[in-house]
Amino acid sequence: MRKIHCMALFLFAVLMLALPAVSPAQVSVGVAVHIGPPALPVYEQPICPGPGYLWTPGYWAYGPDGYYWVPGTWVMAPEVGLLWTPGYWGWGGGGYLWHAGYWGPHVGFYGGINYGFGYGGVGFVGGRWERGVFRYNTAVMHVNTREIHNTYVDRTVIRNVTVNRVSYNGGRGGIGARPNEREREFEHEHHFAPTSMQSQHEHFASSNRELRASENHGRPAIAATARPGEFKGHEVVASRESSHGGNAHANNTAEFHKADRPPAHMGNAEHNSPHANKADNAPRSQPHADSKPHTESKPHGSPGAEHRGGEGGKPH
Repeated sequence: MRKIHCMALFLFAVLMLALPAVSPAQVSVGVAVHIGPPALPVYEQPICPGPGYLWTPGYWAYGPDGYYWVPGTWVMAPEVGLLWTPGYWGWGGGGYLWHAGYWGPHVGFYGGINYGFGYGGVGFVGGRWERGVFRYNTAVMHVNTREIHNTYVDRTVIRNVTVNRVSYNGGRGGIGARPNEREREFEHEHHFAPTSMQSQHEHFASSNRELRASENHGRPAIAATARPGEFKGHEVVASRESSHGGNAHANNTAEFHKADRPPAHMGNAEHNSPHANKADNAPRSQPHADSKPHTESKPHGSPGAEHRGGEGGKPH
C-alpha cells in the first residue's frame, strides 16, 4: 500500500511539472458568455471629486439577467504609486471571458479597448505619479483646477480620429489587439485586486434594473458617477447619442453572430475628446436572454503595459 501511495505521489508530481506555468495574475475565473457585450456607451466624465482620486472607466459586466453596465467612477488607489488597469472581455474557449481589472505600478494590457478618458487602448495618458502625488492631465481629465493644483496639460496624446466603441477583444467584430513585448514583461509584476469600494460599486450596479442592457438597450441612464455607489444626484451622468446626432447604438439590434466564428481583427483608435467617450462604430452583437454562461478558467492576456508620453509611471 505504501509503495502504491508513493507511486501516486510521483505521478502527480510529474503531471504538475508538465503543466505550463501560469502566474496568479494571469488567471481569470468567471463565466464564458456566447454573445459579446454591447458597444461602450457615450458619456461625459464627471468632475474629479478631489485630489488623489483616479478614474476607473465604466464597463459591461454579466449576471443572471445578462449584461449590465457598471458606471465609470473616481476611486482612491489602494496605495500611492498604483495605477488602474481596466478589465476587458476577450474571446477564448468558445465564448467571451471577463479578464478582471487590477491595480499595479504600470497600466497593463486591457484588450486594446478604447474606454476613453486617457485609456485609448494602450497604456494610460490621463496622469502620472510624481513624488507620491498624482498629477492629472487636464487635456483628457475633467478636473477643477481651482481646487486641484496637481495638474499639467499634454494635448499631444489626443488624436482626432474616429473612436472605436467595440467593447471586447477577439471574436467576430472584436478588437484585434495583442500584448506587446513590454506588456508581457510586466505580467510578473505584483498586482492588487479591486478595492472594496469598487467591488461594492459593481454589486450595486448588478442589483439596479435600469443598468441591465435588456432594459436600457445600451444607453444606461447612469453611465458614470463621481463616487462609487452613488447612483443618484447631480453628480450622476447619463449616456447620450454620438456626436453625429444619430443613434449610436443602432447596430446593437443587428442579428446575433455565432460564437464559433474565427476571430476578426479590428483596429483601435485613440480618444478624440477631453471629457467625452465618443465613437461611431458599434459592435455586431448584443446580449441575449437565452445565452447560457459556464464557469471556466482562462489565462489573462498580459497584466502590464508600456507607458508613452504623459502616461502614469512607476511610484517614486
